[in-house]
Amino acid sequence: MIPDPSDMSMSESFSLVRRLSQLGTRIYTKLKGVSVGQDQFGNRYYRERRTPSGRRESRWVIYAGEPEASKVPPEWHIWLHHMRNQPLESNSVYHQSWQKPYQPNQTGTEAAFRQPGHGLSNERRAKATGDYQTWKPHDE
Repeated sequence: MIPDPSDMSMSESFSLVRRLSQLGTRIYTKLKGVSVGQDQFGNRYYRERRTPSGRRESRWVIYAGEPEASKVPPEWHIWLHHMRNQPLESNSVYHQSWQKPYQPNQTGTEAAFRQPGHGLSNERRAKATGDYQTWKPHDE
């Protein structure tokens, strides 16, 4: 459903072109798509119902929430890009015990990493130890 632009406050992000594009993708999905699965973030993956001969099938994702490519986990990325015919299963030999759970890119969010002393961090930077001297050009 496309929100009414008159209801949007100036602070909210709204793009009519983006909303219409998303609407077009949803209509295309209803007409020509077959659901393949869903990931842990709620993104839904689709493939083309009928692929013309001599052409590779189309594959796409409908994001849960804002569209952001870093929300696609590796097991679905390889399927989207035709590296495998099926997404990786959770018990696949490619999953290692030392791997951390996948997280989308956190840049620009509250969960982003910030060095101690960063302007938006609550931590204070360590005091200078006095072992640093500024460079001064020699007068010649």
